[in-house]
Amino acid sequence: MLTQEDLRIATLGEPTIPSPIHRGASGKYVPDTMRVLYDIECHEGSAPPTLGFEKAGPREKLFFDPARCRAAIVTCGGLCPGLNNIIRNLFYTLHSTYGVPQVLGIRNGFAGLNPATGPSPVWLTSDMVEHIHHMGGTILGTSRGPQDPSVMVDFLRSHGVNLLFTIGGDGTQSGAHKIAQEAQRRGAKIAVVGIPKTIDNDIKYCYRTFGFLSAISEAERVIDRAHVEAKSVVNGVGLVKLMGREAGFIAAASTIASGEVNFTLIPEVPFELQGPGGLLAKLEARLRARQHAVIVVAEGAGQHLLTQHSIRTDASGNPKLGDIGVFLKEQVTDHFRGREIPVSVKYFDPSYYIRSVHAGAADSLLCEQLARYAAHAALAGKTDLLVSLWHEHTVHVPLAISTGEVKRLDTSRDMWNAVLAITGQERW
Repeated sequence: MLTQEDLRIATLGEPTIPSPIHRGASGKYVPDTMRVLYDIECHEGSAPPTLGFEKAGPREKLFFDPARCRAAIVTCGGLCPGLNNIIRNLFYTLHSTYGVPQVLGIRNGFAGLNPATGPSPVWLTSDMVEHIHHMGGTILGTSRGPQDPSVMVDFLRSHGVNLLFTIGGDGTQSGAHKIAQEAQRRGAKIAVVGIPKTIDNDIKYCYRTFGFLSAISEAERVIDRAHVEAKSVVNGVGLVKLMGREAGFIAAASTIASGEVNFTLIPEVPFELQGPGGLLAKLEARLRARQHAVIVVAEGAGQHLLTQHSIRTDASGNPKLGDIGVFLKEQVTDHFRGREIPVSVKYFDPSYYIRSVHAGAADSLLCEQLARYAAHAALAGKTDLLVSLWHEHTVHVPLAISTGEVKRLDTSRDMWNAVLAITGQERW
């Protein structure tokens, strides 16, 4: 169980430098004692909960003198809508709002923090970032896999970096935590602040990661086209595989957004193919009744059904999954062929498409918010933390508790219940 001590944010020292941001009647500084409650619900008449995250926002006093600071930004892992928005807004907040003279762009992920593996960094400028929020991907490049924390801290110190912003998912933030620990071990005054990035929306203690809603918007379009294909022929099946290694947030949210899905398969809910309660029997019943169906499957669903293969991992250490989409297409086709029932399966795999688009309006707003508050935190001397969205408030979350374990979709809560209501599928 979490305690208030678990939520304590590490600092590099006492902030003593007046902030150059002047807060008038329209705004105010946020004191370090301000908290956003972990749980906002309580029974009438009972004492309200007290456990809470440190609230993010501009501080009246800073630890670093912005005019003497040098910042670095790194993007790691897979692509995600909004990466360039984060880079752009970080640069403008640091350079234009606070007056940080130099912002370094680290090339190709953590590899760029190791002179032996990555290209030289670039100095970001206003001209360079002016229009990048209209582009997908990341102008800095990205990569997967860890680097030696001592080598990365050496790099940061040799380049005079005081502020490091790590943009990525759980693997990236685990690496950021190790950098922060190594810097603290050496007594190096380097603030390490993470910004949560994953379209899977599976980072702990983060209500919504940037890029998630943009990915849902694109996935909805693909599902709607799968529905068109399925309805245009007799016994048409539109099968859509979406990202979601360990969590089914994209599959579930896309199902709700589209409203045209009949079966949604996610990693959190094991399902079977065969037998009267299996997917194939239920699909056959659906086709007899309506002559078409749409199936959405998360990439991590149904892995227990696939032929066992040697355990391999990617550069980030994640197990390589079997292709559940291709497997389901073959199983559905073979099943109906064996029963001499004509079927037309149209398979869609938009995984890389939905993550490479530019951010939509909602994510653009979230990116600006997260980037701005990350800059506030770093200049105040806070470190080893993630800037997160919690109950629609921006908070500081220690990297020690937010990394190493993914957030999963709670199938007892509203999102999964909405999926069941929309699809009409029974609980497996």
